[in-house]
Amino acid sequence: MLFVQRMFQEHIIRRGRRYIRRLNSCLLNSTMQSYWDEIENFKNKVFDKLTEKDKKVLEIGIGTGPNMRYFAARNVNVTLLGLDPNPKMKKYARKAAVRAGLNPKNFRFMQGVGEAIPLEDGSVDAVVATLVLCTVSDVTQTLNEIKRVLRPGGRFIFLEHVAAEGTLNGSLFRRLQKLLDPLQQILADGCHLTRNTRECILEAGFSGGAQIETVSMYSFPWITRPHIYGVAYK
Repeated sequence: MLFVQRMFQEHIIRRGRRYIRRLNSCLLNSTMQSYWDEIENFKNKVFDKLTEKDKKVLEIGIGTGPNMRYFAARNVNVTLLGLDPNPKMKKYARKAAVRAGLNPKNFRFMQGVGEAIPLEDGSVDAVVATLVLCTVSDVTQTLNEIKRVLRPGGRFIFLEHVAAEGTLNGSLFRRLQKLLDPLQQILADGCHLTRNTRECILEAGFSGGAQIETVSMYSFPWITRPHIYGVAYK
C-alpha cells in the first residue's frame, strides 16, 4: 500500500512539472518578445567581437540554435561546435544552421555540459555563452573548462543576466531576487537569479584579462534586469 501511495505521489509530481513547463512556455511565447527585441542590440555587440580569424567556435548551451544567424553574419564558413545537455536539441540546431546559411558540414552538435566539455585542450578559437551561466551547476568549473579548451589568445564571449549589485536600491532588488530564486529555478529549467557571474569571470584567471559591461534590461521579466556582456582573453 505504501509503495502504491509513493508511486501515485511521484506521478502527480511529474504531471505537475509538465504542466508548469507548458505554462511557462506559453508565458514566454506571449510575454518575452519585448525582451528579445531589447537584447538584440547587445547580442550584436557581443557577436561583433568574433572575426574571420575565429575559424573554430564553441557555443555552450546552443539549444535550438537561436544564435546561428549571428555566427553566419560574421563568418559563414565558421566551424561551429554546439554543446547542449539535451540531445533532442540536435535536429533543431541543425535546421537553424541551414536556415542561417551555415555550411551543415561545418556544424557539429555535442551532447554534454559546460562543467565537462568533450574537447581537447586548446582546440577552439572562441567560446560563446549567452544566457547560459545562470543554469550551469558550477559556474567556476564551467569557466575553467572554457579556459582549458581555448587556444592561447582565444576569447570567451558572453552575455548573461546576473544578481543585482549591492547598492541601496540594488540590495533591495537583490533580496527580491533571492526570495524568488527557488521559484525561478522551477519555472525556468534551473535558471538562477542570484549568480555573481561578473565576479566569477574576473576571478577565473583569464590571463589576457576581461572587459565587462553592465546594462539593465527594462522589458519583462523585470526580475532579470541586471545583465553583463563582454569578452575575456586567454
